[in-house]
Amino acid sequence: MTPTPPSPASTASPAAHAFPTVAGLLAALRAGDDPLPGLQALRRRAQDESPAGVWIHLCPDTAWARQIETLQARLAEAGDRAALLRRYPLLGLPFAVKDNIDIAGEPTTAACPAFSHVAAESASVVRRLLDAGALWLGKTNLDQFATGLVGTRSPYGRPASVADATRVSGGSSSGSAVAVACGLVAFALGTDTAGSGRVPAGFNGLVGLKPTPGRVSTAGVLPACRTLDCVSVFAHGADDAAHVLAVIEGPDAADAYSHFAPGRARLPERLRIAVPRAPRLDTGSGYAEAWPHALGRAADLGHKLVEIDFAPLQEVVALLYEGPWVAERHAAIRSLFEQQPEAMDATVRGVIARALGHSATALFTAQYKLRAMQAALRALWEQADVLMVPTAPGHPTFDAVDADPVGANAVLGTYTNFVNLLGWCALALPAGSTRTGLPFGVTFIAPGGADAALADWGRRWEGADQRPAWLRTPATEAMLPLAVVGAHLSGLPLNGQLRERGATLLQATTTAPAYRLYALPGTTPPKPGLLRVAEGGSAIAVEVWAVPQAAMGSFLALVPAPLGLGSLELADGRSVHGFLCEPHALAGARDITAHGGWRAYLATLAAPKTN
Repeated sequence: MTPTPPSPASTASPAAHAFPTVAGLLAALRAGDDPLPGLQALRRRAQDESPAGVWIHLCPDTAWARQIETLQARLAEAGDRAALLRRYPLLGLPFAVKDNIDIAGEPTTAACPAFSHVAAESASVVRRLLDAGALWLGKTNLDQFATGLVGTRSPYGRPASVADATRVSGGSSSGSAVAVACGLVAFALGTDTAGSGRVPAGFNGLVGLKPTPGRVSTAGVLPACRTLDCVSVFAHGADDAAHVLAVIEGPDAADAYSHFAPGRARLPERLRIAVPRAPRLDTGSGYAEAWPHALGRAADLGHKLVEIDFAPLQEVVALLYEGPWVAERHAAIRSLFEQQPEAMDATVRGVIARALGHSATALFTAQYKLRAMQAALRALWEQADVLMVPTAPGHPTFDAVDADPVGANAVLGTYTNFVNLLGWCALALPAGSTRTGLPFGVTFIAPGGADAALADWGRRWEGADQRPAWLRTPATEAMLPLAVVGAHLSGLPLNGQLRERGATLLQATTTAPAYRLYALPGTTPPKPGLLRVAEGGSAIAVEVWAVPQAAMGSFLALVPAPLGLGSLELADGRSVHGFLCEPHALAGARDITAHGGWRAYLATLAAPKTN
């Protein structure tokens, strides 16, 4: 099945329409606005006014109607709008999906018509968004098989930067970035192996959030480099991106590479910011002049700039495409590569063909080298809190990319290719414009697990916390640690009750081996009950959240009997507040202690049954 691209593009300026943002739409919904007229208007715009090459497949009429019906049913549920947003933290938000991410019943092409197939089920990340109330508007264009940073390697068109029609949009998540930048959706999903969630953000004046590898499930995402791939988020603000991340992050039993290890929630008020000494920057697009202005902004905010030798990071950069990791791209599409090579983009085919020149010996040699580099580069975080780099060295024109497609692409990965190999997280942020009027972006990079802290820094970089008052938490407010075990875990239905009160995730850990866990019958959404026992107990997976003291009362008011607040002992011997269950309510409840936690138990319910 080959999807048909949408109608021919319009030349409408994105500035002609108000941009839908996550914070803005949620504030309007909370105030009582009806989201349906706006959603239908966005759908018409996507059909009639989208720039060239943005979409591969728009949501069909029948699927869109089902989504609208679901939204209407949710809006009609009991409770006020605040309660609805606790239940569905992305209610009514339109989003786009890069077309290497599956949506059940819809084609996934990865920008290769010969590869197109209808997905049997949605990717885990899409399911979490839909469960949170968001609506998908369409599937977006990309560099074929997510191989490229330019956005030109697709038979479905070549999107241009929203700022200059002669310059590339960046890739591989080209369509997702342009869809957000043009105001067609509130946010979009991309993927990022080598910079595909950051370079397009920089070229279109957006925020591009690339989480720590493993923090967001890639189940249902066509691999590029399976061991490195990340799902990324494009949005208009750091807080918008962080709000989406809060919904999609978390462990997933369906993803063997899922690894959720939260780090610090906030960076120091005064940062030590590592910056490359004598960075490589293009003068023609004005980047060489814009970079010092960005450094000045960081210094004006009171932060210390620490120049570093960038050569060790450049050694890591070389490993991604010059080393054996390119063999992962071959593994992902081996059948098509061998049987229908003519169906592939010629440049993409040439890149993936390099895999055939690497041996198993070369792979292990490269892995040893990478491990040594990882160990050596940990010292960076002893002298700096974050690393600041230009998102890209320059912004090439279509003509420049056409003249040297491989060389131009390689240059764009200068400040992005190393991040996933090192297991770090990154946040691409707008940093003004160049003298030629092009968007200029910088990227802040932090150790793995520091995603929440990096998002918080993004808000500070943007100049102020733009969140609505009901989402804000003063940095000086007293916080209480709270252990959660069930539906309040990251990515589960009630997690929004914590997030909207300004709670931040401190750590994922376990209880002391003194508890048993039960599945409570008749609860909506399903909830467990945790009971401390004198003997026969086990360690149960929990998350510890820092909750603003002033918000604890309103939070506890939402917790129904037989659950109540008590003292819970963690694996390290600390005692924190946590939810325990009244023993009388466990009569007839299923003992699920053997699963080790609520999330693991839910995974068994979702697993396919075998005879």
